Amino acid sequence: MSERLRSIVVAGGGTAGWMTAAALARFCGKGWRITLVESEEIGTVGVGEATIPMIRNFNQALGIDEAEFLRATQGTYKLGIEFAGWGGFDDCYMHAFGLVGRGLGLLPFHHYWLRARAAGRAAPLGQYVLNHVAAYGNRFAHVQRAADSVMPPMPYAFHFDAGLYAAYLRSYAQARGAGRVEGRIVDVERDGESGDVAALTLAGGERIAGDLFVDCSGFRGLLIEGALATGYEDWSHWLPCDRAVAVPCAGTSPWTPYTRATALKTGWQWRIPLQHRTGNGHVFSSAHISEDEATATLLANLDGAALAEPRMLRFTTGKRKRVWNRNVVAIGLSAGFIEPLESTSIHLIQTGINRLLDFLPNGPVADADRDAFNRMADFEIDRIRDFVILHYAANGRSGEPFWDMLRNMPLPELLANRIAMFRANGRIVREHDELFDVAGWVQVMVGQNILPQRWHPLADQLDDAQLDQFLTTVATAFSRDAERMPDHQSYLARFAATPQPQEVTRV
Repeated sequence: MSERLRSIVVAGGGTAGWMTAAALARFCGKGWRITLVESEEIGTVGVGEATIPMIRNFNQALGIDEAEFLRATQGTYKLGIEFAGWGGFDDCYMHAFGLVGRGLGLLPFHHYWLRARAAGRAAPLGQYVLNHVAAYGNRFAHVQRAADSVMPPMPYAFHFDAGLYAAYLRSYAQARGAGRVEGRIVDVERDGESGDVAALTLAGGERIAGDLFVDCSGFRGLLIEGALATGYEDWSHWLPCDRAVAVPCAGTSPWTPYTRATALKTGWQWRIPLQHRTGNGHVFSSAHISEDEATATLLANLDGAALAEPRMLRFTTGKRKRVWNRNVVAIGLSAGFIEPLESTSIHLIQTGINRLLDFLPNGPVADADRDAFNRMADFEIDRIRDFVILHYAANGRSGEPFWDMLRNMPLPELLANRIAMFRANGRIVREHDELFDVAGWVQVMVGQNILPQRWHPLADQLDDAQLDQFLTTVATAFSRDAERMPDHQSYLARFAATPQPQEVTRV
C-alpha cells in the first residue's frame, strides 16, 4: 500500500457494495479515496430484505435517522421469524428476538419452564417471550425501560426494500466523498511482482487503480475467485437448496411485524411484508423439483397479485476458503452464502465491514492481520451455518424424500454435540462472540421438538407453588406489556410520517 493518498476500490454495487462504500466514506476521512465501480447492466441479488437487530448498530454508526430510513426504504419493523411446518406439517413456532422469560438465580428461564412442562403446568414457550407475544398481536413500540425494570428489552430489526436501501446508501456515500464509476469490469490486472490486484479494466477501456480492493461482485467473486482463484468450500451436502425464485406481490394489511418461513415439499417460502409490497421467495433443491414447478408453487401461494416476473437465483451454499486474499477483501455473497432462512445475509455484510475497518492497513498488509481476519470470518459463518442446518436436521416432515434425507444426514460435529447436550440436560453453551445466543437456540430446538430429558438441578429449588407463580407472573407481565403497545401499522404510519422525536413506551 502506498504511503500517498490511500485508495480503496469497491468492485460491485448493490447492498454489499453501497454498505461498504457508505461505511468507508463515513469513517475514512482525510487521506483516503473511496471508489465504487458498478454497471447498470448487471442486476443485483435482492433476497436480503429481512434483517436482525444488529442492523440498527450499522445505521446508528452512520448517523442515519430511523424514520427517514424507513420512509426511504418502505420499511416495516420485525420482531422475529415465524417457522410454519418445520417441526411437523401443522406445527408453527417463532424464533423471536430477545430473551426467553427472565432468569432466576443462576439459571436461564427455560430450565424452570422445562420442569413445569414435564409436570403439565407450563404454557407454550412463546407465551414467555415478549417479542413473540407482541408480534402475534401485531403490536410494536420503541420500548425504553427504567434502569431498575424487571421487564426485558424488546429488540427489533427491519424489513426493507434492499434496492431502495442501496440507493439510499449510494446518496449517503457520494455526499461524503465516495466516487462512483459506471462500467462493466472486463479484466483484473495483477502486479507482476507481488501478485496483488493492481487495477480493474472496464469495458470502455478505463483503468481503475487502487491499493486495497473490496470484492462485492456477488456469487461470481470476480476478484477473490475470478482473479485470485481463492477456492470455495461447498456446504451443499448439509444445505442442498441451490435455487431461489423471488417475486414481489401486492401488499396486504396488517403489516405483520415478523418474517414468515413456511416449509414446503422441497424447500421453503419466505414472506416479508413491506409498506408498498410483500417480498416472496421459494428456496428449493433443484435435485428434487424443477425450476418451473418451484415457480408455479410460489405463484400459487402469494397473498396478492404478482407485481413482476419471477426471478430465478442459482447458488451453492458455502464460503470462500479465504475471505481476505492478498489485497482483496470479499464482502457479501462473494465471501460466502448461507441461504436467507435466518436473515443473516445483510448481517454478514455488516460484520465483514466492521472487520475491514478494524484491520484497515496503514501500509503493506501483514500476513498475521490477514490470518486473524480470516479466522474470525470463518468462526462466524461456521456457527451461523450450524444454526441454519439445525432447522433442516430437526424437521418433523416424515414421508417427504427431501426432508427425510435432511433429518437423517450426518451433522457437523459441533452441531451434533450441541443437540446432544441440549437433549440430555437443556444446556446451551455459547462460544465466544458467535451470533446466535442461548435464547435463539432454545426457541428453535423446542420449536422443532428437540426436548430435553432433564433440566438443571437448581431449578428444583422452587416448590410447585413458587414455580407456578413465577411462570404466571412472567407470562402475565409480557401479555400486559404487549397490550399497552399500539398496532404496528398505525405506529409506523405515525413514526415515519414526519421526522419527529422517537416515541417510547415507558415501563
